[in-house]
Amino acid sequence: MTDPIALYIHWPFCASRCPYCDFNSHVREQIDEARFRAALLADLAWEAARLGPRSLASIFFGGGTPSLMSPDTVGRLIAAARRAFPPSTPPEITLEANPTSVEAAKLAGFRDAGVNRISMGIQSLDDAALAFLGRRHSAAQALAALETARALFPRASFDLIYARPGQTAAAWRAELRHALAFGLDHLSLYQLTIEPGTPFARLHARGELALPDDALQAALYEATEEEAARAGLVPYEVSNYAAPGAESRHNLAYWRYDDYAGVGPGAHGRVPTRGVPSATVRVRAPEAWASAVERWGHGVREEQALAPETRAREALLMGLRLAEGVAPERFRARTGVALEDALEPAPLAAAEAEGLVTRTATGGWAATRAGRLRLDALLPALVR
Repeated sequence: MTDPIALYIHWPFCASRCPYCDFNSHVREQIDEARFRAALLADLAWEAARLGPRSLASIFFGGGTPSLMSPDTVGRLIAAARRAFPPSTPPEITLEANPTSVEAAKLAGFRDAGVNRISMGIQSLDDAALAFLGRRHSAAQALAALETARALFPRASFDLIYARPGQTAAAWRAELRHALAFGLDHLSLYQLTIEPGTPFARLHARGELALPDDALQAALYEATEEEAARAGLVPYEVSNYAAPGAESRHNLAYWRYDDYAGVGPGAHGRVPTRGVPSATVRVRAPEAWASAVERWGHGVREEQALAPETRAREALLMGLRLAEGVAPERFRARTGVALEDALEPAPLAAAEAEGLVTRTATGGWAATRAGRLRLDALLPALVR
């Protein structure tokens, strides 16, 4: 309970809803920012009071679209988090932003408010693909935003989505090289997936949207890794690439199963409650969450103590996504379970024989490059 804590702050509003997205995001004609700022500050204060003295490792403003907030709101939340969890070293403070001209104009304000890492939701550098993905910016706006981000922030990242219908490996390589030419130190590259309940899911069910087959998806993934390597970026997690030392410290907290607190509508946390590792979930709907905070002082909807077996399963599902894998001593300390007791021995032996997993220098386990290609199928077989 003395380890630094990662803090996630959820801003649930978007200017429009993307057809592939299943995040907790909502479109509103009018947003009472003062009300939601006050509720976020109160939710944060309540969380800090019950957690007790902790230092702040990182803040991540996610959403939704956090860049729709004013820099003043962001600055007040950063200041409150620093007071609640006095950092012992400078914390990483990330804000997700879209590259529309309106939001890009705020970037200097976010920097002045205390943000030191920006994550740009570019998604594509092709105008036709951006329209297909429901994005509100153009490729030209994306490129201009990347230039601005590089000039303003010491650390910057961007997201791209690949394995789009009709996409070829050659076209993806060209698009990725264009983006990598900006020299940013981190990128997140996600394969397009069909999420239940989304407009894309309905199109897919009617046979009106088809993703690339498995062979092409594998070729696109391999092209991704090769092009990133040319730019000096290595895959430290299945979908994330960084220059050495530029990994997202906040996201590493999730994958390494560190403590993290979540405030805001629908935010999740993994924090000790009365000394017991617990999962927390906030009320999901924005207005209902704000009402709960105004009435009770917090937005927690559910709080559940996590049994060692549950912690072990969660830690494995997250940790095996990392190139560094799972270290046995740390795993036992975080879960109370021995690493070997959390893995299915027969599938583990078979996966090792097939070159899908390998022993690490710490005596733990990591997925190999081939294993990362099959991770969605591999994890359910390995984890008890």
